Amino acid sequence: MSFYATLKTYSIAKKYFPKTNSNDGIGNAFRHALWTALAMMYCCKISSPQKSYVFCKRFTDMHEELFPNEPIQTKMDLHNNQVGLNIFMGMLPGIHRQFFETGFLIDKILEKQKPP
Repeated sequence: MSFYATLKTYSIAKKYFPKTNSNDGIGNAFRHALWTALAMMYCCKISSPQKSYVFCKRFTDMHEELFPNEPIQTKMDLHNNQVGLNIFMGMLPGIHRQFFETGFLIDKILEKQKPP
């Protein structure tokens, strides 16, 4: 499920942020938040939200350890991964986990990225 989330995330991030999806910036932040949110969405369809959260947190944190960046980039990636987890968990009470759709998450992440 997490591998599928990774592939799907890259294609969506390229569409929304063709120039910044794979380097520092808003596109990278979007990609990391969407990645963890999609991984949660897919994992929650076959497991509980609590178990999915533990798995996705470990998986995405481990990715940052295995493929290290500069310390500030790693910190930002970990932050954006947590944002994605928080967005999914925040939406969970209002939407049954079996009925989540990718568009819900994209809209919420884009909304969160807008300046206040």
